[in-house]
Amino acid sequence: MEGKVCVVTGGGRGIGRAIAARLAGGGARAVFACDLSDEGFPELERELPAVRGRVLDVTDPAGVQRFVTEVTAELGGIDVLVNNAGITQDALIQKMSDEQWAQVLAVNLTGVFVMTRAIAPGMMERGSGSIVNMASIVGIDGNIGQSNYAATKGGVISLTRTWAKEFARRGAQVRVNAVAPGFIRTPMTAKVPDRILESIVARVPLGRMGEPEDVAAVVAFLAGSHSAYVTGQTIRVDGGLVF
Repeated sequence: MEGKVCVVTGGGRGIGRAIAARLAGGGARAVFACDLSDEGFPELERELPAVRGRVLDVTDPAGVQRFVTEVTAELGGIDVLVNNAGITQDALIQKMSDEQWAQVLAVNLTGVFVMTRAIAPGMMERGSGSIVNMASIVGIDGNIGQSNYAATKGGVISLTRTWAKEFARRGAQVRVNAVAPGFIRTPMTAKVPDRILESIVARVPLGRMGEPEDVAAVVAFLAGSHSAYVTGQTIRVDGGLVF
């Protein structure tokens, strides 16, 4: 990651925070940790001078374009984009409201599109770059009560394969990959009752929930030069979870 300029959405906490820290620790020139709230930024910036917190709504095309224009003008371009921002609004389909459906699609799918549309052309123009999209095992296997979430993560996987082909045209070395985490110990999973988490862990061959750092390590691999011949892939980070 030496000298790279990176953008991590949802970078203020949980998996996104761990990713920002990993990229900064790998020698990145600048890591923009973008989130809706600046709550976690001061501590992160104190610990890691390369990290810069930015309040950003990934569903706001104009705001995203302003941010990309500013970063490009200051630092010459963006080398790594990690589309990590995501939300859940779970419900069985008969109880899922239009708002729950629309909100999850807006952040988890449209937000990925908006960020990538703003950043990928610059990567293609410079001839190199890495985009890592945060998918989920739910986008592969499905899950009861998560129709909206599963749809977005399945969509992210399809976008990953499509963009891997689209962004490598004319010899550009712009790679696009996805990471599909299983059940990771984050503020999101902290809301899940213990009895449900215990039943999940019982189906994980490695016998534990994942940690944000487990995901961050795989993202860093896909973002960096060690994966120079890897594109269009979705890598599960789930401890071997069996549904």
